[in-house]
Amino acid sequence: MNGDPDSGSTADQSGASGFVSLPRRQLLVTLTGVLLAMLLAALSQTIVATAMPRIITDLGGFDRYTWATTSYMVASAVAIPIVGRLSDFYGRRIFFLLGITIFMIGSVPAGLSQTMTQLIGFRAIQGLGGGIIMTTSLVAIADLFPPQERGRVQGLISLVWGVASVIGPTLGGFITDNLSWTWIFLFNVPAGIPVLLLIARTFPQSTPEVTQRNLDYPGMMTLICAIIPILVALSWGGVQYEWSSPQTIGFLAFGLSMAAAFVFIESRSDSPIMPLDVYRNRAMAVSVVVMFLSGLALYGSIMFVPLFFQGVLGASATSSGSFLTPMMLAIVFGAILSGLLIRRTGRYRIQALFSTGLMTTGMLLLSAMDERTNFAGAVGSIMVMGLGLGGTLPVFTVAVQNSVPNKFRGFATSMLLFYRLVGGMMGLAVLGAVLTKRFSKRLEGMISENVRASLSPDRLDAIEKNPRVLFDPSTTDTLRAEFTEAGADGARMAETLLDALNSALAGAVGDTLTVGAVAVSLAVVAVMFLGTPDTSKPEPERG
Repeated sequence: MNGDPDSGSTADQSGASGFVSLPRRQLLVTLTGVLLAMLLAALSQTIVATAMPRIITDLGGFDRYTWATTSYMVASAVAIPIVGRLSDFYGRRIFFLLGITIFMIGSVPAGLSQTMTQLIGFRAIQGLGGGIIMTTSLVAIADLFPPQERGRVQGLISLVWGVASVIGPTLGGFITDNLSWTWIFLFNVPAGIPVLLLIARTFPQSTPEVTQRNLDYPGMMTLICAIIPILVALSWGGVQYEWSSPQTIGFLAFGLSMAAAFVFIESRSDSPIMPLDVYRNRAMAVSVVVMFLSGLALYGSIMFVPLFFQGVLGASATSSGSFLTPMMLAIVFGAILSGLLIRRTGRYRIQALFSTGLMTTGMLLLSAMDERTNFAGAVGSIMVMGLGLGGTLPVFTVAVQNSVPNKFRGFATSMLLFYRLVGGMMGLAVLGAVLTKRFSKRLEGMISENVRASLSPDRLDAIEKNPRVLFDPSTTDTLRAEFTEAGADGARMAETLLDALNSALAGAVGDTLTVGAVAVSLAVVAVMFLGTPDTSKPEPERG
């Protein structure tokens, strides 16, 4: 690699470890640019949630409430593996600049959207840019720092995510209340231009030593045709359409057939976009499994813990969301601690066991919560989960970056983000189905015959499918009024039903998180196959 001539750098490639040796001042300024770019991409995911009610009020489209987030995630998932591999061919700098530019281009029309359909489309463009930024940011750490320093610096990436998770919702609400939701998107342009200029000025220009750059167009097309239908089907299933609907089954079937075609094409390609041989690397194979399962744990916690706080413990929507803050802070602390331990010990198998063990313990503690659980106990459980989650990304990123040949580093690192995202979406689909089934089953056994006789079958079925009565005070009052009309015992039967709903939901959330805990425990088993490589001695180039 050669230094950027405009920066006055004396950068040079440093041996088999494949990092660029920069003057310390340029290194710190470049790292600042990388972290700011990651902050832009991370905030774009967390800042929108608190603005969505106002957006729906202005644009309509309540039936597509989640699509603005889903389109961003799907577009990011498409970009991650392709850009990760292409950056191995053409270097990271060009993709950094491209990602920030696409991100800003998508932000302007997103802020000016007049319909929900427009917003969904422009959020997808934003997601494409955000996916490129996330991928290149994570890989860039290996380009800028030697192996023994990567764990510590990867902890800073997690710190950025933690900051975005904590301040994003609050910032989104503040901007929406005091300016307009449009500025949530438009602000990305004045914020992004300095970051773009900083990256252009300081990030070293790279020329990877690749002898063959034939682009794998069939592989890229089949990968896109596999990822989009599968992730869209997982987002639709049980929400927009039934799991047995033609739309959901059709998208899943098409996506899986394209995935099979993709594997066939890649196994015969001279320059594959996804080199399948990399998965034979033990560290890579184990890391992919763990990141998939950690995605399930992360997204499962974010989705089901607020449900427990609101529906079982009676917290408001605002306060239940704030209870995720301790988990995010624990993730940050766990990531930083993990990075420091890797740097000090030079080995990561023990750290990987510790992190996945904590993650599993946290899920088990969460699964044991019931209506008798107090807020302190619930927060303590979620912090244990956060500590474990925080330690996974740095340790497995370092494991992969120091184990695969340098020519595959971008692809291999991007796969960790990709599988965590896919694991999260697949986990939500599976766990959501478990929650629905277990709630219905538990409630069926708890409702007395008197209560059942007081409700029409359609009304009871509606409550089983959507227990909003536990979250919406007006709906609770309506239910009590319905029972009051049933006679003298109406008030008592209403409270009996509410208690049954509370217990059924608590038990269903516990059942759901127990399934998650069993799945996440497989991460501990996978780590046993990781081996004990020294992080200061990366694997030499092969073939």
